[in-house]
Amino acid sequence: IKKQQQDVLGFLEANKIEFEEKDIAANEENRKWMRENVPEDSRPASGNPLPPRLFNDSRYLGDYEAFFEARENNAVYAFLGLTAPPGSKVGVLISHSKP
Repeated sequence: IKKQQQDVLGFLEANKIEFEEKDIAANEENRKWMRENVPEDSRPASGNPLPPRLFNDSRYLGDYEAFFEARENNAVYAFLGLTAPPGSKVGVLISHSKP
């Protein structure tokens, strides 16, 4: 999980995309928010959704696998719901867990 989180954060930082991290390990409100905002069809069969999960405001975008696939297809900006060119200031929310 930590490697996936670092991969997403590294990409966002390298491309100067503003984002907000929400630690779900240390903050029950953040954990509850993530559980409530991950769509039913994107949740695991048992247990809770694991980070990293990506959101644009409260709109769920996907998990790490979806992010990775979009990056491999040079479609990360579309995946993130961003129309601005790289380097512009746009907000993205990342739910994650700190060790």
